[in-house]
Amino acid sequence: MAAAAVVPTLILLLTLTGLFVETYTLGVGINYGQIANNLPPPSHVSSLLKSLNISRVKLYDADPKVLGSFANSDVEFIIGLGNEYLPRIQDPEQAQIWIQQNVQPYLSQTKITCITVGNEILGGQDSNLPQYLYPAMRSMYQALVNLGLNKQVFITTAHSLQILATSFPPSQGAFREDLVQFIQPILSFHAQTNSPFLINVYPYFAYKNDPNNVRLEYVLFEPNSGAVDPNTGLNYDNMLYAQMDAVYSAIRALNYGGIQVQISETGWPSKGDENEFGATVENAGIYHKNLIQRMQKREGTPANPEQPIDIYVFALFNENLKPGPTSERNYGLYYPDGSPVYNLGVRSYLPRMQFSASGKNGLSLFNLLFLLIGFLIIV
Repeated sequence: MAAAAVVPTLILLLTLTGLFVETYTLGVGINYGQIANNLPPPSHVSSLLKSLNISRVKLYDADPKVLGSFANSDVEFIIGLGNEYLPRIQDPEQAQIWIQQNVQPYLSQTKITCITVGNEILGGQDSNLPQYLYPAMRSMYQALVNLGLNKQVFITTAHSLQILATSFPPSQGAFREDLVQFIQPILSFHAQTNSPFLINVYPYFAYKNDPNNVRLEYVLFEPNSGAVDPNTGLNYDNMLYAQMDAVYSAIRALNYGGIQVQISETGWPSKGDENEFGATVENAGIYHKNLIQRMQKREGTPANPEQPIDIYVFALFNENLKPGPTSERNYGLYYPDGSPVYNLGVRSYLPRMQFSASGKNGLSLFNLLFLLIGFLIIV
């Protein structure tokens, strides 16, 4: 290959590498789910995320193998307390034991910044759990105070959009009346501890459920005329921002201001059942590519333009043991063998994860750049 042929490739890689590094410092993290029996070991995952410049990871548990593999790295972790623990953890003594066993041993080497107490409890299938959610959050926070860790680690929980009774227009966003009794003390908790309100937002579900009336361009961040909120006159060119502002409106309707809303999950499946409209590799790639490009703009939502958007993409890998429809097992950016499910417009965004006997990742984007530079010098 002549040097002249290599130069355009090198320039492209340099440009995209800078773009990628910038993108993943803009409030974008990744959900690392592990409901599977074929995933690579955490040591490989650590190398992959380093090559992708992803510095924030959200777990659904406190897996010691993961936390140990990321020791002395720059990755910040949100770890999870499983739903099954809530009845027991409302006891402050049990909460402190859990933190002493699952958090304290790793803090000196692994950055744990947040604990989510349960996932999608309100509006979920187990109607018995909501009564335990706030008491468990309060006990976990008090345990952190007792251990002198409350300034280092904050407590929150993640909700699904099922907590909303109204989501459009965004200015009329409201929580379900049957859930207000549980949400009100949680909002008070967030206000007192300065912790964020986490919401799992999937525009895909709206399109899947009503593909004839929900425009695909609107949910994929593609060019479209948008939807106007008749009360504010604000135009929304994508559903994700409209749903975020609906949550902000619901919070303010209960007289709480100043609480930041963060997206703890958002994504698009690359495969689904026959009735799961829109679940394709193409749409998944478009959604994530456009989402990341929007994060580059450092913009807020139409109703909250000064509030930075903070998201965690779901998910790192396809998880073959997740129950439910086919889409549930196909949200990953990567297949378990380390190959990307799709590329985000340019292949450089998602390098393949290489396996080796040493357990280290193969060529990163930066290593490839150095090889190309060396090749240019030789030729």
